[in-house]
Amino acid sequence: MENKAALKLIDKILNDLDKTGINTDTLVNDIKELRTYALEEQIPLVVKVLRLTYEHIEENGTFLIPMLVDEEDEDVENDVENEPVESLKYLIALIKNLNNKINISDLKEYRDLLNQY
Repeated sequence: MENKAALKLIDKILNDLDKTGINTDTLVNDIKELRTYALEEQIPLVVKVLRLTYEHIEENGTFLIPMLVDEEDEDVENDVENEPVESLKYLIALIKNLNNKINISDLKEYRDLLNQY
């Protein structure tokens, strides 16, 4: 994302996740606000992923989508991969650099997982 306010908000969301975990009250509002920046910048993938994310959190009270794992690492079981906070932090962090093709690919994977949930 290019907008400085959006980047600041991403940092705030990541810091809040580190401090308080998934606090649905502030988190959902912050994600909705971040989505407005994505709408302004006309980034449909991010708009969709953020909407699906906050709807998922509102419905479940947490983030139940597991952390994405590289194919090479699939046989490595790690508790962190299953932590909702770590998975959500990764998803939000992907939005910071949309020039990275891997980030776009991972966002599409999150979109598909959220749609399937």
